[in-house]
Amino acid sequence: MAKTFKNFIAGEWVAPSTGTYFDNRNPANTSDLIGRFPDSDRQDVDAAVRSARQGFVLWSRTPAPVRGDVLRRVGDLLVERKEAIAAAMTREMGKVLAETRGDVQEGIDTAYYAATEGRRLFGQVVPSELRSKWAMSYRRPIGVVGLITPFNFPLAIPTWKMFPALLCGNSVIIKPSEDVPHTVHILVEILLEAGLPAEVIQLVHGRGETVGKSLVEHPGVPVISFTGSTETGALIGETCGRMHKRLSLEMGGKNAMIVMDDADLDLALEGVLWGAFGTTGQRCTATSRLVLHRKIHDRFLNRLADAADALRLGDGSGEKTDVGPLIHEASRNKVEQYVEIGQDEGAELVTGGKVPGGERLKQGWFYRPTVFAGVKPKTRLEQEEIFGPVLSVIKVGSFEEAVRVNNDVRYGLSSSIYTGNVDQAFRAMQELDNGITYVNAPTIGAEAHLPFGGVKATGNGHREGGWEVYEFYSETKVCYVDYSGKLQRAQMDAYEV
Repeated sequence: MAKTFKNFIAGEWVAPSTGTYFDNRNPANTSDLIGRFPDSDRQDVDAAVRSARQGFVLWSRTPAPVRGDVLRRVGDLLVERKEAIAAAMTREMGKVLAETRGDVQEGIDTAYYAATEGRRLFGQVVPSELRSKWAMSYRRPIGVVGLITPFNFPLAIPTWKMFPALLCGNSVIIKPSEDVPHTVHILVEILLEAGLPAEVIQLVHGRGETVGKSLVEHPGVPVISFTGSTETGALIGETCGRMHKRLSLEMGGKNAMIVMDDADLDLALEGVLWGAFGTTGQRCTATSRLVLHRKIHDRFLNRLADAADALRLGDGSGEKTDVGPLIHEASRNKVEQYVEIGQDEGAELVTGGKVPGGERLKQGWFYRPTVFAGVKPKTRLEQEEIFGPVLSVIKVGSFEEAVRVNNDVRYGLSSSIYTGNVDQAFRAMQELDNGITYVNAPTIGAEAHLPFGGVKATGNGHREGGWEVYEFYSETKVCYVDYSGKLQRAQMDAYEV
């Protein structure tokens, strides 16, 4: 019998107020029931906020280096349990073990980076314009932070958000994707084992339209961080704007990899296979457009078709598996719809474009890696995020045309160029309208100590990761100390004639 899991609220593992649960199943084998998880509602969110407010009082007064020590212990525990967590994540989300190991490693890197920031929450001391007066700023925590996280990086993205928020002294309520609730359950257990005070972390399982919505609308949650679709992010933005909440949005992408005629084609082929079909294309940074210079277009496309067709589908725990399943039936249905759209638009289906056959794969949500050629700019296949293993190939005649194609979408997360020309490489870094640009590497592969995010419909200007995220989760407070013993008026007394 499958295990029934609980929320973590007010320092205890508790059943949802609704008394109802949803199933969490292995997307590679839907007969494999991982567990039943709470289908919570607003009442559970209210209880979590009450507890998180109490936790904030305690945690915000804990010295930042001490908070960092807790996160360092979290990193140590993640190191000890890396293999077990990766295996659980593969079972729950579907991607191959090499990727889930990387997911855990990103959590480890984020924990250790956050731990060091406990001694680096810098303010500034500046000269005052008045005599016998001190002027300075420092960073202070904000309050209760609500985190809404997606399915594709079940550990990495929650740690990107949670660890900086905790390091800055905030308390946290997390609502993980209902598609991957088990991984965050494991993470919360580790946080508690590492010594995080119980009321500082609340875990509320449930659906976006109930728990997520309640978290966003709750007046006791002044900070929201969301990763998901641009459409949902826009709705969250409307609510947070009206309620004067601080909001970080990390949303969609339609990322292009440009291959110029002087590129190392062996390297570029490896890059596009990983960028397009790693995580079964279920990344906001996935390479979903391949922009090929006309001089190398035909021979590169032929090699790509053969290589994509040779990728092995299967359970992510298998040693020989290259590509796992999509997360659920709705995702596979969406991919099938876009394959039909591409064909209707006149694009050439080069390889893939179908559900694989065979007894071994019929219990999972698998789809063949798919390549379309002859894709025209401004078509739906070229413009819209699919979030699956579908790659659109676009032929261009120049660097300038490649830049135009890259920039002419509503998103602006990641971009990539393969070239041996240093001038083109540096022009690409300047001219590609994205938050991230890679040279001679695919559109994925963010490192935990650098800011992550995009422009246009990809985000709202804030960044995950690196040093910038600590500014999002903290407020600047300015302090003046006047020890002159008399009234001194800024802008007035300093410049008296």
